[in-house]
Amino acid sequence: MNKVWLIIQREFLIRVRKKSFLIATILVPLIFPAIIGGLVYIMMKEVESAKPDTVMIVDESGLINLDSTKNTKRFHFVPLQNPLEQAKKVYNETKDFALLYIPKFEINKPEGMVIYTQENPSIEKVNDLESILAERVRDLKLQDFKIDKEVLKNLRTSINLKQINLSKTGEEKSSNSGILYGLGFVLGIMIYIFVLVYGIQIMQGVIDEKTSKVVEVIVSSVKPFQLMLGKIVGIAAVGLTQFLIWIVLITFLSSGVLGYFGLKMPQKQAMEQVSKKIQDEEVKQAMNQQTPKINELLGNLSEIPFFKIAFVFAFYFLGGFLLYGALFAAVGSAVESIQESQQFQFPITLPLLIGYFGLFMFILRDPHGSVSFWLSVIPFTSPVAMVGRIAFDVPTWQLLLSMVMLVAGFIFTTWVAGRVYRVGILMTGTKVNWKVLAKWFMLRE
Repeated sequence: MNKVWLIIQREFLIRVRKKSFLIATILVPLIFPAIIGGLVYIMMKEVESAKPDTVMIVDESGLINLDSTKNTKRFHFVPLQNPLEQAKKVYNETKDFALLYIPKFEINKPEGMVIYTQENPSIEKVNDLESILAERVRDLKLQDFKIDKEVLKNLRTSINLKQINLSKTGEEKSSNSGILYGLGFVLGIMIYIFVLVYGIQIMQGVIDEKTSKVVEVIVSSVKPFQLMLGKIVGIAAVGLTQFLIWIVLITFLSSGVLGYFGLKMPQKQAMEQVSKKIQDEEVKQAMNQQTPKINELLGNLSEIPFFKIAFVFAFYFLGGFLLYGALFAAVGSAVESIQESQQFQFPITLPLLIGYFGLFMFILRDPHGSVSFWLSVIPFTSPVAMVGRIAFDVPTWQLLLSMVMLVAGFIFTTWVAGRVYRVGILMTGTKVNWKVLAKWFMLRE
């Protein structure tokens, strides 16, 4: 056990002393907010300075009536009186955004409208034009049915269901499916990326040692299985350390900056600033109506068991990493280059990929369904699936069952990978395929 511990220390210290580790660990929490902030700033400036796109219109129906009085920040409308074919020639001689053709149509069946463009337009611009046309047709229908706009506006009703979880003991706890969905989404993706990235690091490390012949010196002192186990745990410790540093740095930096400028909670501060600027009583009233919803949202956030979620995330991060890390180590021991390893990587990562797609197709849509249950219990998919479910208050017995299965899965994959690793790590010049791996697995010690 002392030898395994020494290998863990070696793997950990080698990696944390690298400049790349220090740069990634310190700069990532600073770079990402800076990049996002910079992109948002550029986007806002671009939106502010953007000129409206000119849209020529040939309206044979005479119903839509889009002219300069209907201009928006996005579009400048120019009606043409020419027939369509002549309008196309006129449009082609300009650099305008589009030519919109509106044929004669029935109000209840508005079909045949065409947009001609010289370049492929973005989906956002096409959707905006469709919305303007749909709004105009809706107004025509209101006139046709003799329905007053104000009456229709008053008929629109918004319902906001307050969610309460009622336990078997009668305890009530507020909930918000939107927040839980976002939490499951982020955590599931994070664990998928971490397991994949650090798993490949293990494989790369094994290949490097094998090709540099360093491993032959090391295995003269320790068993190949001890070397594999030490390498997996050491790199897992590096990943967990880096993750914890990121959390501490981001939390510390955010709190420090807010405290330095004497700022309050972002939501409350934004509400106060907006309230000071707003003079319109109607808007003030609308803002006041939103305040209880924001307070309710903050209340829902305080109900989320973040400590439990953090513990579960750390457990499945380590469990998933150890499970897949063993398989990546086995592949790394069998090949002599990353290119050779590609034929084995896809079958290994396929279950992880199933868990990733299952997160969106089943877990976030129905976290307590039967497919979600099985995905969160099967060890190969549970690291992503259970982390995606945990915010939705998974029954304790399901969580314990999943954890036990993950531990059993890790022990099983380590045993399988160890049998391949003990032979593969010392083999060079052998063309490896699945048949060869099976042969190494069956060899007796």
